[in-house]
Amino acid sequence: MAADRRPDGRTERRARPPSHRRRPGFPGRRPLLALLISAFLLVGVLAAAGIAEDLFPSGSRPLAAAPGAAPSRPGASTTAVAPSRAPEPGATPSAKTPDPGATPAATDPGAPRPAGLLPFDMPQPAALRSGKAGGKLVFAHYFTPYPLSLDNASANGDYYTRNYLEPGGEDGKHQRYGGLLRDRPLPVPPKEGDWEYANLQQEVRTARAAGIDGFTLDLLSLSGKNWERSNLLMEAARSVDPGFRIMLMPDMTSLKTDDPGVLADAVAALGKYPAAHRLGDDRLVVSPFKAEEKSVAWWTRVLGLLDSKHGIRTAFVPLFLDFGAHHGEFAPISHGFSEWGSRSYVGQESSTRDARRAHGMGKIWMQPVSVQDARPNQGVYDEAGNTATLRATWEHAIDDGADWVQLTTWNDYSEGSQFAPSLHNGYTYLDLTSYYLTRFKTGAWPKIVRDTLYLTARTQFAAAAPTGTQSLLMSPRKGSAAPRDTVEVLSFLTEPGTVRTAVGPARGSHRAPAGIHSELLPLRAGAGSAEVVRGGRAVTEVKLPYPVDHTVAVQDLQYYAATSGRE
Repeated sequence: MAADRRPDGRTERRARPPSHRRRPGFPGRRPLLALLISAFLLVGVLAAAGIAEDLFPSGSRPLAAAPGAAPSRPGASTTAVAPSRAPEPGATPSAKTPDPGATPAATDPGAPRPAGLLPFDMPQPAALRSGKAGGKLVFAHYFTPYPLSLDNASANGDYYTRNYLEPGGEDGKHQRYGGLLRDRPLPVPPKEGDWEYANLQQEVRTARAAGIDGFTLDLLSLSGKNWERSNLLMEAARSVDPGFRIMLMPDMTSLKTDDPGVLADAVAALGKYPAAHRLGDDRLVVSPFKAEEKSVAWWTRVLGLLDSKHGIRTAFVPLFLDFGAHHGEFAPISHGFSEWGSRSYVGQESSTRDARRAHGMGKIWMQPVSVQDARPNQGVYDEAGNTATLRATWEHAIDDGADWVQLTTWNDYSEGSQFAPSLHNGYTYLDLTSYYLTRFKTGAWPKIVRDTLYLTARTQFAAAAPTGTQSLLMSPRKGSAAPRDTVEVLSFLTEPGTVRTAVGPARGSHRAPAGIHSELLPLRAGAGSAEVVRGGRAVTEVKLPYPVDHTVAVQDLQYYAATSGRE
């Protein structure tokens, strides 16, 4: 999902290709991939769940959550065997539709704050959810096709590895663009019992530990696996943290219904879960993606049916691909506005204008914050400039007075836009977000108490021609910054220090001040690393475990990242 930005800052919107929500992997560096997967499994990092079929169900029949249905929860016997192909919808025993009215047997205390892993001391959840901080909400866009695991198999041979990170996967249907994905969630070991539910709980814990208030749930279909996983996520969120919110986001580029009653029934079914995001006056927040796909009259009918048929009052917060063209006509039925935004660091000034427009109309504004965007199956990418896009979009959210923030996205690996911990980025982007999130919510920049380095670089040069069978190559999206070949050393220092760097054969050093400093170095073939030196002694260091190569089999234009704060 994207909108193009022109050099003059104006937004040039375009219809997204119909393949946008069709999610098809990448060959990768096999020995290193296997080594990292083994290491992650050894320490038991993270958790996951799911299957990614049924993105475009042929029917639009809603699968309402049955109020009287018995949920499949921990304790249910669900032994999964890794299939040779993606399981069919409904084949997984744990994929039962939960009971929206059920009360969890116990609240999961969840993961602790990441103490000692960040350059600052992360506030406790209560501090981020009360007072002024509690009014500033941060959501992450959850994309149901890519949970932590697709088949509960070991990562060295699971569905991600065999079919999504492999050009010839899924019987070669993604061969033209070198495979569907270029990254994946951090591997998790297979689990006994209700593994899908347990993995969704883990994702909630990870987001909550980073300071995120909830997920915006991309509703891709009203039946099948993605619908089932949406219901399961609603219950998983409640079981981990009753304060973690799920904002409903019907995806109007994917849902196959023109009937307002069908969508109203589906939204009502999910809206009955305690985790569904409601305002203080109990209005259910509904925030459709590409709201302009339907008319104001159509949406008025949906909201009216939610009230008259289901007794649900709503706060409508439409997300537009063309905010400038449609916010005026939608204003009478809207509580607030949002847009998808740009994934390049240039042209972000337009978000200032849009936030002012929304506030000038008395509406709240949900600001998009992003890392990057690279879509092999669509042949397009945005130049993110290492962490420049992440920092620029967060700074606009803060400076422009956004009311809410949406991280776009938590886990859409087919866009390369993930904030969630991943194989190639670790926790880097999520850790950086925790820093800016704390400023956004509290109004004060966190004090840097630990020297921390963040290293980002691509593993290939922007103009590299792949040697494999890939025929569709990515090119920069119109309005994107020009491609660049750089390594960025982003330092968070308690006091000034010397940063020594190695980029392939090149060795160098620079003086970094206390606070945050970004240093750009030319990309070179080989490995990259950096360390902070004071008094002749290294106080912290970071190594990017993926070397840069001039010769590549598949085009991969995502930035890879590492942090000195975590192993």
